[in-house]
Amino acid sequence: MRRASATGSGPCRWWRYDRGVTDFELAHRYDTVNLYRRGGAAKLELNRPDRMNAWNAQLARDLLDALTGAREDPGVRAVLLTGAGRAFSSGADLKESQSPDESGPHDLYSVLTQRYHPLILGIREMPKPVVAAVNGAAAGIGLSLALACDLVIAAESAYFLLAFVNIGLVPDGGSSLLVPSRVGFARAAEMAMLGERIAARQAREWGLINQVWPDEELPERAAELATRLADGPTRAYAGIKRQLNNWLYQRMGEQLEFEARIQQEMGASGDFAEGVRAFTEKRHPRFTGA
Repeated sequence: MRRASATGSGPCRWWRYDRGVTDFELAHRYDTVNLYRRGGAAKLELNRPDRMNAWNAQLARDLLDALTGAREDPGVRAVLLTGAGRAFSSGADLKESQSPDESGPHDLYSVLTQRYHPLILGIREMPKPVVAAVNGAAAGIGLSLALACDLVIAAESAYFLLAFVNIGLVPDGGSSLLVPSRVGFARAAEMAMLGERIAARQAREWGLINQVWPDEELPERAAELATRLADGPTRAYAGIKRQLNNWLYQRMGEQLEFEARIQQEMGASGDFAEGVRAFTEKRHPRFTGA
């Protein structure tokens, strides 16, 4: 049996286990997601490291299948989300986002409602605690994914970025609700309109995330937290999530739909087309308001 010992003091106290809690075993390998298990904890690892775990259609399908399986498996009592390589997720894969016919509009509404919304809602409605362990970038929809989780911890080198405005888009994936609910209007407006990186330490000071650890400690700390939650009163955790959702996210479905409709408008704009071109050409965009 594991024995737990407390580290730290007061409200920031965390629990450490005597055995190596990082010893997750691979349970299933999807094309773009790895599923690991250790006791009651499941770890889902986004696995497109060559693309900094940017989202494409396959990653969305794999992650939804893995999350659905974790929700329905009574042996899974807590879920840990992280990324392989040097990023949590750099956001949507813009190479895939380019329309086959550049003269036609981008159907961002369908991408959001069919690909992203089931994942964000699935995490919030899962009756089990979900932890995000952010290594490197959490940008765009990658940031939305992290903030949909119940607890977010990060490596010191991690950063958080509402990158949408940099390519002429608006926040989506629930981030127009998830960010202000954590940091308030002023900081949410700053993140959304300036599109600048927020370093992990600053994110912790703002209340965007819960904890920051040295890079080399993050895997162990994340595993410890997932194990602690898996060993805890999971019915109470489910009740806590219902309470928080009722108070903060009761209108999440409505906000996701609103985001998607506005994003569809932005996808038809000249500024978005220019933003994507500038990104692929590695230059600063020249927005005109068109």
